[in-house]
Amino acid sequence: MSVVIDDKILQAAHISENELKQEIAILLFQSGKLSLGQSSELAGISQFQFQHLLASRSIPPHYDVADFKEDLDTLKRLDSQ
Repeated sequence: MSVVIDDKILQAAHISENELKQEIAILLFQSGKLSLGQSSELAGISQFQFQHLLASRSIPPHYDVADFKEDLDTLKRLDSQ
């Protein structure tokens, strides 16, 4: 699917196409509709860069106990290799 936004809208908002993609990605991430990976892909930047963008706006990443446990399991698995 493609969405076409007239250049006049971008000019009126004083925003580039890439900045608009980042704004949409942030909004969808904050609302829980996209994951970090999906949001960074939409924004056209790496996950690390997207996390930095979130931090610059004081937006916490979605990271719960289940994510923490999954990370611990991954670390244990990597350590045993």
